Amino acid sequence: MLTVQEIMETIKMVQEEHLDIRTITMGINLRDCADPDPRAACDKIYDKITRLAGNLVPVGESIAREYGLPIVNKRISVTPISIVAECSRTDNYMLFAETMDRAAAEVGVNFIGGFSALVHKGITGGDDKLLAAIPAALAGTERVCASVNVATTKAGINMDAVALMGRVIKDAAGRTADRDGLACAKLVVFANVPEDNPFMAGAFHGVGEPESVINVGISGPGVVKRAVERLNGADFGALAETIKKTAFKITRMGELVGRTAAQRLGVPFGIVDISLAPTPAVGDSVAEILEAMGLERCGTHGTTAALALLNDAVKKGGAMASSYVGGLSGAFIPVSEDAGMIRAVEENALQLDKLEAMTCVCSVGLDMIAVPGDTGAGTISAIIADEMAIGVINQKTTAVRIIPAPGKKAGDYVEFGGLLGRAPVMKVHPFSSGDFIARGGRIPAPIHSLSN
Repeated sequence: MLTVQEIMETIKMVQEEHLDIRTITMGINLRDCADPDPRAACDKIYDKITRLAGNLVPVGESIAREYGLPIVNKRISVTPISIVAECSRTDNYMLFAETMDRAAAEVGVNFIGGFSALVHKGITGGDDKLLAAIPAALAGTERVCASVNVATTKAGINMDAVALMGRVIKDAAGRTADRDGLACAKLVVFANVPEDNPFMAGAFHGVGEPESVINVGISGPGVVKRAVERLNGADFGALAETIKKTAFKITRMGELVGRTAAQRLGVPFGIVDISLAPTPAVGDSVAEILEAMGLERCGTHGTTAALALLNDAVKKGGAMASSYVGGLSGAFIPVSEDAGMIRAVEENALQLDKLEAMTCVCSVGLDMIAVPGDTGAGTISAIIADEMAIGVINQKTTAVRIIPAPGKKAGDYVEFGGLLGRAPVMKVHPFSSGDFIARGGRIPAPIHSLSN
């Protein structure tokens, strides 16, 4: 049970420090919807999603009213469509994307994830068809999100898939050139992807998950920032302890909401993802937490150390608050979705190389990065390969969500609105990586993968 003091602290966090539950995500198994007839499969998919998730939005809204705690997004993740659609006699996987989009619209969620493939060791026929369909699917639907896992610590890096994803991303950007390449904001390339991530655009319902489940993603950068600001001059031990205690409180709120939603929807509770997810709102920024620790601007020397402290303390506090922590869990550093990150790029304190270094210690990777529209597919693949290597070697999840903004050059801006925000276009290296990417094959798993 929550104490009166905890309730009062929560009210203050909501009113003054931007605390919210970022998402309640229902995961739904679609493997039993597979059918040789693609129309029949799509009918089963639509019926199952609308049946199980029909009350997701009303339940989320009722919990938000009762607890006075904003629940920003209600979302759905499904079994990777490359698995569900593989037995269907069709090459047109756009049918499945359109079905997902219609079902999501019917139940009122803002995003549905799972137009996905797992290709870290090779590409099957169903995977190949899905990868080919991603640009059209993301350009032609409103709510569908896609993800592709191209690497794991156990398997290494599938460089054929990495090369292909560079071309897929360029195609997706071109199809939404009138919207600054918006389709790419709904596509994530992963290493070591988790099966229970509630955050978009990378969420899908893993094959080891139950029939249906509720996973919750918390937020709270503003709450942590305010706590850090109150410790002016304190040493790093005190700083870490305060962040840990703050993350504990935030996670308790997330688990309470998740378990309540699961009970009311009649499905199991899964996990709390304890990621600090920023928004474009001033004061709700991960970069501003790092600056509150004493950095003049995010990106300067010391930034990686500060982020490592933050990420570790958040994980420790969250793990003490809940036995079911999962998903990505850490600190997100998306450029377009974080006002402090945007400012750091604008002031030339933060470049792409420093962002890559920061991903060694944060929970995800290069997220919502806009690059010039003339950036070649080979360069995009090389950026992905670098990030996948960080994940594989460090046995952690890393990801890339990159937007080659059509018609834009370094210093211009892309505008997406809402939680996706706006981003300055960042410079990339002018030297080619094409011959490296063209080698193909698979970069072998590191020696420490042999842990059996």
